[in-house]
Parts: sequence; structure tokens; C-alpha cells
Amino acid sequence: MPPERDTPIRHVLLIHGAGGGGWEWNLWCELLRARGLAAHAPDLQPVAAGLAATGFDDYAAQVRAALAALPRPRALIGASLGGLLALHCAAAADALVLVNPLPPAPWSTRLPARDWPALVPWRRDARLASTRRALPDVDAATALYAYRRWRDESGAVLRAAQAGVTVAAPACPTLCVASAQDEDVPPELSAELAQAWGAELLRAPSPSHVGPLLGRGAVELAGRVADWLSAR
Repeated sequence: MPPERDTPIRHVLLIHGAGGGGWEWNLWCELLRARGLAAHAPDLQPVAAGLAATGFDDYAAQVRAALAALPRPRALIGASLGGLLALHCAAAADALVLVNPLPPAPWSTRLPARDWPALVPWRRDARLASTRRALPDVDAATALYAYRRWRDESGAVLRAAQAGVTVAAPACPTLCVASAQDEDVPPELSAELAQAWGAELLRAPSPSHVGPLLGRGAVELAGRVADWLSAR
């Protein structure tokens, strides 16, 4: 049963993007916990048959289970692929925050077409130089930290996202965060999604897709999201 409207949110589940892990949310978790919120940022896990056999529904089941384990009222925050997973599971959340989310159908048709192999070798092909190019708004130590932690990803999950996942418009309060510059999910697309659903839109100054989580403005942005959650 949903909580009474005047009950404050105290539990937050944060879902990472493709090729990443719960570590992407370290700065956010530190800020949220300092603000009195219990922040949980698990790693999405492959199925027993391996990462190449893992599908979108396998990840979604993990998100639903992790969210169901938290007391209500609870917030669900997702970035990139994690944003799409959060949308898919939004019916069980009391507030939703989407950071540069991979868009659902029909907006997904406007993303650049990609041909994903069964196993996307982001760990094998990781380079410090390319990590720094992808994260222009992080310091050298953070770039090295991220480079050492990228992981491979399931091509089936990414193909499903690109083909278009159908979701219902969120019934709970929703905040969309869009980077000022994002080559993976154009900010105009996130803004259009927010407008279609009557969600609030927060434009982040970050020049990259993952910058809102890891960049120099990440802590300030997390604080603004915490303020938004406290008003729900």
C-alpha cells in the first residue's frame, strides 16, 4: 500500500547504466546519506548462463526485487540504461529520478542505430584516454577510477533498449535530469520525454552522458535532487 502523502522519503535505490556499476553513484550516495536518506546502489548481475545470455527482463527483475525490499515511501533513481529500467519498474516507486535515461518507445527510434554484439567488450577495450574523452568534466583520479571499473555488457539488453521498451507514463512524481551536452541521449529528447509525461526537468551543466554522476558538479546536482525528494 502506498504511504501517506506526508510521510517523507527515506530510502533510495540507484540503478547504474550499461557497462558501469553501483560505484558510479558513490558521490551521490555520500550526499544522500549525509542528508538522512538510506541510499542503495547495487550492481546489476548477469544470469547464471553468463552476461551474453542476460536480457533486459533479467535486469528489470533485479530492480523490482531490490525496490520491493525497501520500506515505503521509496525513490527510484536511474541513469542511462538504469533510467530505462527505473521507468520499467516505476509503478512500485513513490518518486522517480531519471538521469539522461535511455528513452522508451517511441522515443527510442530517434537514438543513433548501433549494432551490438552478444557481449559488448567494454572492459576488454577500455582505455584511459578514451575514458577521459568520455568524461571531460572529471578529474584525473576519477577518470582512472572509472577506467579500472568499466565492465562488459550484454548486447541483448542494449538491443532490447534500442528496439524500444514500452512503458506506462509514471504515476509518481518524476524528475528528469538532462546534461547540457550528451552525445548518447540528446538533452532535447529527455526534455521532450519530461514534457510528454508532465515531469519536472532539471538541466545539468555537464558536457557528458555520465558526468552528472561522476563530474565536478555531481555533488551539487545530487544535493538538488535530494532537495526535490524532500519536497515530495
